[in-house]
This record gives sequence, structure tokens and C-alpha cells, in this order.
Amino acid sequence: MSQFVVSARKYRPMRFEDVVGQQHVTQTLKNALKRGQIAHAFLFCGPRGVGKTTCARILAKVLNCEQVTETQEPCNECSSCKAFNEQASFNIIELDAASNNSVEHIRALVEQVRFQPQQGRYKVFIIDEVHMLSQAAFNAFLKTLEEPPPYAIFILATTEKHKIIPTILSRCQIFDFRRIQVPDIVAHLQDICRREGIEAEEDALHIIAQKADGALRDALSIFDRIAGYAGDRITYEAVIENLNILDYDYYFQFVDALLQEDMPRVLQLFDQVLKKGFEGDLFMAGFAEHLRNLLMARNEATRPLLEVSDTLLQRYDRQARLSPASFLMSALELANKCELQYKEARNKRLHVELTLMKMAWLNRAIELAAHTPPTSPAEEKKSPAVAEPDQTTPTTRTPPARPQPRKEQEDRPATTEQKPPATPASPPQQQPPTRPSGAPAPRRVKTHLRRTPSISLDPNDTSDQPETRKEKPALAQEELAKAVEQYIETTDRETIAAMLRKAQFELDGHVVRCTASSAIVADSIRRETRLMDFLREWFGNDQLALKVEVDEAAQGQRQQDEQRRPVTRHEQYHYLAAKNPLLRELQKRFKLDFD
Repeated sequence: MSQFVVSARKYRPMRFEDVVGQQHVTQTLKNALKRGQIAHAFLFCGPRGVGKTTCARILAKVLNCEQVTETQEPCNECSSCKAFNEQASFNIIELDAASNNSVEHIRALVEQVRFQPQQGRYKVFIIDEVHMLSQAAFNAFLKTLEEPPPYAIFILATTEKHKIIPTILSRCQIFDFRRIQVPDIVAHLQDICRREGIEAEEDALHIIAQKADGALRDALSIFDRIAGYAGDRITYEAVIENLNILDYDYYFQFVDALLQEDMPRVLQLFDQVLKKGFEGDLFMAGFAEHLRNLLMARNEATRPLLEVSDTLLQRYDRQARLSPASFLMSALELANKCELQYKEARNKRLHVELTLMKMAWLNRAIELAAHTPPTSPAEEKKSPAVAEPDQTTPTTRTPPARPQPRKEQEDRPATTEQKPPATPASPPQQQPPTRPSGAPAPRRVKTHLRRTPSISLDPNDTSDQPETRKEKPALAQEELAKAVEQYIETTDRETIAAMLRKAQFELDGHVVRCTASSAIVADSIRRETRLMDFLREWFGNDQLALKVEVDEAAQGQRQQDEQRRPVTRHEQYHYLAAKNPLLRELQKRFKLDFD
């Protein structure tokens, strides 16, 4: 039986041009080699399995190659290259810092730096996982790393750059390696399949590349696992079965059923998913990704963001044309909330099923919301106008929540002066209301009375419509004083009543200006929302607004009064002693005490 070599080692790149997905690093190194501008220390950073150690080995081999090509690649034919390929080179020393992280290991490394290379020009030290070195080991390595011999070159590799001390970073030339893109991994896997004589479906290789999460070494490990399971033909079904991945077809069926509002079909599909052994949160995470891909497929500009095969891209394109953007956005939000709240749910299956039920009725909910006229916040806060009485009849004050029939209004005795008929061009003037003698004082006015819409018995009356709403007339200052006094009498809060008695109220159009004696009083009056409800109900004017100001003069006088206090004898003495220093000498000589 022949010895098996994993693909990650068997197909490890031997030249810069074979490195996958790191052209920005390899091209920079080749240009530096061509110009002879080689730094004495390099630091390769990046995720696992992206080619950091591979590039370090290729660079070390090129530095000692006797016949470097014009493209700055190793010849792999000279004695130095052959010795490196056979792992017998004395000029290239590799150290694993994960297991050799103490000060003694670094000191032994520094001792080797003193000896010149026996063959070749450079002695290259490759330290992998350098972030695992201890603090003392880093400090012991600093001086050698900063000023090494001209024949010594250090190449450090790490996956956690943030753990390296700044003094090491400042002495190195840093290269950041990127995650390898899915198309690059697929192309590399296809090349390996051609070399190995394996037939593989493109969708299957895409699944492997996505599962690798940007690490080519992980992709090759998964490829070996699938090849051992499927043999010479790698199919999409074999990959999803071996990797325990939910088939894309389920997600497409879910979206089709949701668009048709077929809730029983949706619940049946979810039951099949659970019977296959998939957890609800993993399913919801995959379904959210599927919805995201549908959103990306709707636009030509975002379609390249889909890292899928051409066959699967066509399916996404067809379903995206049938899925409204509003549905996809709402469903994606529901899926995200379901995934976040999954761990806290006790009945996890019911939690996911409720989310799917909501998604099934999304289109109908969106359609209903689209046909509902929007209501602005101003219209919600605004109270409806009271139906105006007939111009030829006397006006009496009636609560807006309980309108009386027109016949009763005509039979009631008039309590206000007869108002002359208004011309059609000018709005009717509203007289200030008065109460009959002996009538009980009004109780505290509640906010919901102001919000209750009035009902007009006249079918032709359109005064309550927003389109025919008329501007309220200006109010009288005397009536405002009466209204505030009446509110003070009806309120049961003595503190607010005392504050309102000391405050001054003035009318400025439809704005009630209140001048308070201090900022505390002003804040208390602003929080007394029932005052404005009472005033709006009193005047029958929902356009009234309250503006509370502070009397700066009164507040300044109060602060001055607070600062005035009796002067003590000690203060008098220090004041006089500052003017006449002999007083201090007099106090010391006669031992005077002011207590």
C-alpha cells in the first residue's frame, strides 16, 4: 500500500505564481527581489490556511537559489533548491514558536545567527506562530531582530497580529494576507481534480469552498474527505450529505410556499428539516442567508456578491424576480430576530414555526399597510374640531363629547349676547363662554375628552373634516385670567396651585406665555399637562400652545438675597487686618481671642 499524502502537502505551491489568492503579496516580494531591496525582517499576518508559511518558504528558497529566473522564481534544479525540497538545507531554519516559546529557545536561536551560512548567501530563520512567544522571549529577541548580521533574514508568521508587542512590529516589514475568495478556491480544486482524474460537479466544489471560509488548507482537507467518501465522482448530493448541510432546494421551496401563503406546506417542510437532524437556529441562519442572496440577485450591481455557481445563480435570479423587495426585507428581519431569540425560547420548534407563520402572511400585511392612509403625528395629537352651531341661534357652551340635538339648543335660554351673523368671507367670531350663576365649577378635565371626535347631526356639516378646518379667532386676556383662576380652584394639588398664583399669564395670539419666578417653577408648570387640556377645553380652541419662561430679574434678585448673610467677627477681623497689618501684631502681643 502506497503512502498517502494529503492534498494540502502534495499540492503545496513551490513558486510564487502557484500561490492562490495572494497576488498583492507575491508581486511585492518579486519586485523587492528584482531590485535587491530585501528587508532583514518580514512579518506575514493573516487567517489560517491562506499561504503565510508557504510564501515564507518560497522566499527563503529564492534568496539562496543559484539560478533565479527572470520572473524571480526558484529554479528547483540547483543544489540549494534540491536541498530545500528534500528538507536537508542548513541555511533555512524553521522554528515553531508554539512549542518553543521560552527564553532558552530564543537564546539558542540567537546563537545560531552568529554562524555564517556554509552554502549560499543568506541564512533564513522562519518562526511560525510567533505570537506564542513569551514576553521575556520577545525582549531577548529584540536586539538581534533590529540589527542582525547582513547574511541573516527573519521571516515571522502569525495569525494574531494584535498579540505581538509593538517593538517587534516596528522592526519588521509587515504583509497582510487576505482570505481566499470562493472562485479562487473552486478554480484550484478543479485543477486538482484534473490532476487526480476526479470528476466533480461545480456546485459541489462551491459548497466545499464556502465551507472552508477563506482557508485553502481547510478546503483541501474537506476535499480529501469528500473524495474518500464519493470516490472518483464528487456530486452535490454527496457533499451535502457528508458535510451535513441543508440542501439549497429546501430554501427555494420555502420561499415559493411563503409567496403562495401556503402555511401547511411551510410547516411540513420545516418538519422535514427537523427530521434530517438540523437544529432550528442553523436552519434559520441558512434561510436568512438565502433571503439575503435573493435581495442581492434583484440588482445587477449587487449580483457579483453572490458566491455561488452559475447554475445556482440562475435559480436565484428566477426566484428573485417573483419575490417583492418588501417581502424579502420583512422576512429577513423576522429571520434575524428569530435567530437572536432562539436560545431564550423554551419551545424552540414553536418559536421557529411562529416566525414562519408570520412570513406566510407578510404579503397580505404589506398590502393592507399600503392601502391604509398614513397618519402624521401632528394629526394624531390634534383634537377634532367641534361642530359649529347655526349662526342665527345663540351660542352656548356644550361639552364636545356630548353634542345636543339642534332642537334642544333652540329651546335653551340664551346665556350669552346675540352674535351678529358673519359674512361668508370672514370666519365666525367665537365669544368667550360664560357659566350660568349657581352652576357648579367644572371638574378636572381629562385628556381623552379632548381627543373624542365630535358628531354633527347635520349630514351636510363638514366642519370636522381636516380640509375645511378654520383658523380659531384670537382670545381675550381677561378670559385667560378667569380660566387660570378656575383651574387653580378645581385642582387638588396645592403646590401647583401656589405656583400658578405667582406666575404671570399673557396671550400672544394662540400662544399662552407663562412667566415663572424660577427654573424649578417653570419645569413644574411645563409638566402640568392638564393645565393646557383645561384651557383648550375652556376656550374650545385646540390650537393653544404653552410657552413657559423664567423671570431673569426675579431669579437674579433671589440669588443675591441668598448670598447675603451675617458677617462673623472672624471675617471682620481678617478684612480689617488685610488693610492694617498692625492688627495681627496687636493680637499676638495681647493674645486676643475673638470666640
